Amino acid sequence: MGESTSRFKVEEGGFVTEAMLQELGDDYLLSLWGGVAHIGAVAMAQARPSLADPARLSATASVFCYVGHKEDEIVKFVSERLSSALGAKVVVAAGLHWDNLTASGIEQVRKNVLELVGLIIEEKKRK
Repeated sequence: MGESTSRFKVEEGGFVTEAMLQELGDDYLLSLWGGVAHIGAVAMAQARPSLADPARLSATASVFCYVGHKEDEIVKFVSERLSSALGAKVVVAAGLHWDNLTASGIEQVRKNVLELVGLIIEEKKRK
C-alpha cells in the first residue's frame, strides 16, 4: 500500500453524504460529512481475530465524541466495519448535521452512510 485519496458521495432521500478516504501506508483515514460541515466524533479501530470465530476478522474501536454530538455510534460502526473488512487500522472523523432532522431523515442518513461504506469496501477490495 502507498498513499492515495478517494472521494465518495451518496445523495438519496434529499440528503447528501460524502466521504474522503486517505490511504496512509497500511492504514486508512476517513472523513465523513453531510449537511453542515463539522467534526462531531472520531473513532479509531484495529482489526483482530473475531471472538466468536478466530478464523474471521473483527475489530475493536475507541470513540471520542464532542458534547452534544451524536455521531459516536456512526463512527464506531464505520471504523469497525472498514477495519475488519480491510484488515487495517482505520480512523474515522464524522460530522453529520441537518437542522430539524426527523426520525425518517435520521434513518435515510444512516442508509446513505451504509451505502458509502459499501462503496468504499467495494473499491478497496478491487485493488
